[in-house]
Amino acid sequence: MAEVVRALRLYVLLQRASARGAMQYRLNTAIGVLSGAIWQGTGFAFIWVVMHTFPSLAGWGLAEIAFLYGMRLTAHALAMIPMMSVHDIHWVVRNGEFDRFLLRPLNPLVQLMGNRMGLAQFGDLLVGVALLAVASQNAQVDWSLSLVAFCALAIVGGALIEAAFFLALCSLSLRMIDTFALRVFLDDVFSKFGSYPMKIFGGVTEWLLTYVLPVAFVAYIPSSVVLGKLDTPWALAAPLLGVLLVWPAYLIWRCQLTHYQSVGH
Repeated sequence: MAEVVRALRLYVLLQRASARGAMQYRLNTAIGVLSGAIWQGTGFAFIWVVMHTFPSLAGWGLAEIAFLYGMRLTAHALAMIPMMSVHDIHWVVRNGEFDRFLLRPLNPLVQLMGNRMGLAQFGDLLVGVALLAVASQNAQVDWSLSLVAFCALAIVGGALIEAAFFLALCSLSLRMIDTFALRVFLDDVFSKFGSYPMKIFGGVTEWLLTYVLPVAFVAYIPSSVVLGKLDTPWALAAPLLGVLLVWPAYLIWRCQLTHYQSVGH
């Protein structure tokens, strides 16, 4: 436990240093945040256009899908703000920079995560929170203390689910030449399929996105509970799945780390 606390403290210090470095170029930082917000805003604009053609998708109206989109986007942002530096792992390995992480008395993953902060993802976070706030009013969500707590835990759980799969794929770069295409594919699956009600896909696709690659647990199932569309008891355990997936993902990282070979061998 003492080692975990030490790693978290040093990670915070590394991220603070990264943030201070980024703020030396404030215009560049602002552009990064703004570009993230615009990119995600255009994604929701597409949904808005679709919903004006089809007022209802699988029984979900525009406000309800906006809430689903906001929950998925908020979870995505919380996952990628600390994990964005891990996205650079193939370059870190290729350039031989990862060797330095192995020589320092700190977990290499903590060092990699603290290498830089995902600034554009703060734009994602702003759009996600704004959508949640506006959509919850338009969808007339009957908030209670327990429902607010469930929603917050579900967002954190969704972030952990996405972060777990992302870490598992990134760790393969310690042995493979490049996994960038796989990571882009994974991100597309979470963003494209996770922004709509699973019922519209139906059949095998819905089953795969729920029980094989648990995209549905990131936002669809939790938002269904919040919006009163799903009241089965097992759905209340959705936030726990992220916690359960993080440990296997870390074990995959540790396994790949033992097989790492420096570019200079």
